[in-house]
Amino acid sequence: MAGTFGGGDDEVISGINVTPLVDVVLVLLVIFLMTAPVIYQSAIKVQLPKAKSGEQAEKSPLNFTLTKEGDLMWDKEKISWETLAQRLKAMGTQTPEQTAVISADQTTQHGTVIRLMDALRQAGLTRFALNVEGPAASK
Repeated sequence: MAGTFGGGDDEVISGINVTPLVDVVLVLLVIFLMTAPVIYQSAIKVQLPKAKSGEQAEKSPLNFTLTKEGDLMWDKEKISWETLAQRLKAMGTQTPEQTAVISADQTTQHGTVIRLMDALRQAGLTRFALNVEGPAASK
């Protein structure tokens, strides 16, 4: 019998216990899933305004970020205002029911946010979500 001291049986252990390996892999998976949003959000340096009434926004391919320097990002890609207009025009009316998520640094000028919202409305998008830092994230 495996694991006994002394000497009666000299059997060869032919099985491998994979339970510890599965446990380690699952723990690493949980750690990765919890840190992935933090890594994604910290890739673009934006200090979001704080709000106690923030809700979780639905997932959308229309994620826009306005940095405090006034740079416009579509997901992680920096784009110009002209490129934004061209891409939105190329999308046409295929996504009118989707929500555009806007993450603007708290020092971004109000006019810049309105300019982005106006460009999105001209492209036919009428649903917006403004990304804020909720009370749980600010602790």
